Amino acid sequence: MPIYEFRCTKCEELFELLILGGDEKTETACPKCQSEEFERVMSTTNYAMHGGAPGGSSSGVQSQSRTCSGGSCTTYEIPGPK
Repeated sequence: MPIYEFRCTKCEELFELLILGGDEKTETACPKCQSEEFERVMSTTNYAMHGGAPGGSSSGVQSQSRTCSGGSCTTYEIPGPK
């Protein structure tokens, strides 16, 4: 049961949906403005690597936190091919 991230095309609100079946149609609306016009956002991974290189340097993981309608959302950017 994947969780997908969406962006409302009217108010730019980011929100997440749990999709219960691949073939099921899920009717929903933006939790902020109730618009039914939204687009799926390609999310990056939702985990972070812990630890760092010897000498205390960072592992290169960057995070972006924002407020979403379901609470808070965090996107992690990890090093590697895009």
